[in-house]
Amino acid sequence: MKLLLYGTRYCHLCEQAGAVLHAAGLTTEYIDIAEDEALLEKYGMRIPVVRRADSGAELDWPFDEAALNVLAGRAANIK
Repeated sequence: MKLLLYGTRYCHLCEQAGAVLHAAGLTTEYIDIAEDEALLEKYGMRIPVVRRADSGAELDWPFDEAALNVLAGRAANIK
């Protein structure tokens, strides 16, 4: 399962999102939306956004490790 992180340079929220992803043990492919007009139009006001490449499911900031685990399909069983 591949995760994409949409963001742009000098985005402090994108840096925070990257730290949360790292803490959750998830790796992503970083996509700079400034390099693509269509992505800039779609995500410009929403970044950072994490997207599953396989299903297209998206998670907008703010998110935490628990939400990322659900997105990644590895939610822990609640007892």
